[in-house]
Amino acid sequence: MKLSHRLSHIVKMITPQYEHIWDCCCDHGLLGAQILNQKLTTTTHFVDIVPELMQQVEHKLQLFYPQRPNIPAHWQVHCIDVARLPLDDYQGRQLVIIAGVGGDLMIQMVQQLMNAHPSLTLDFLLCPVHHVAKLRAMLNANHCQLIDEQLICENRRYYELLYVSRPAADQINLTSAPLISCFGDKIWQSHCDEQSIIIKRYLNKVLTHYKKTANSKSAVDISVIVGYQHIADSLE
Repeated sequence: MKLSHRLSHIVKMITPQYEHIWDCCCDHGLLGAQILNQKLTTTTHFVDIVPELMQQVEHKLQLFYPQRPNIPAHWQVHCIDVARLPLDDYQGRQLVIIAGVGGDLMIQMVQQLMNAHPSLTLDFLLCPVHHVAKLRAMLNANHCQLIDEQLICENRRYYELLYVSRPAADQINLTSAPLISCFGDKIWQSHCDEQSIIIKRYLNKVLTHYKKTANSKSAVDISVIVGYQHIADSLE
């Protein structure tokens, strides 16, 4: 099955440096299957909390990507809550991919993972459906460094793809890499006329949304509007 525009961009962003990649709730395993097709030297983990779904995913994996005797497994299936990924059980660099869920739930998942594994350097590739500003603020507060970010449009909906690295606790003060911005940086840089239109429409949509829903007495809501308005002014 052909990948969506959004998932195709996510796959292209992945750098070939991981021993383990965790595909969490990403369109019924389609993303993880595409990662397997890339033939990276990594183990791809398929994760969802719904048993029936994971049974279907495992059946398809056994059919199309059969494991070979005496060769290390290149995929595993886990029917667990994303917040309880057994990351400590695996060695090497790990990437956690979460896409297609709301920003609030994604914040909860990522925060719980970071809290549970302070001694690990963890990379995340995230594509939230809503509440991107709140997610960015949480990532920034947890010392997450920007690897890459992209803004895409699919079926008239806009998505920010956030690729970040959270250093292990003993490494946080040893790196000078820039933290992820609370309002975005690279996503506002256009490389063509089409992308300029996407940027303008997305920014207008974000500003309109926050101006309608913001609590005038909330300093956080006001700071979000000010932040995005500053970006809009700089792009004029």
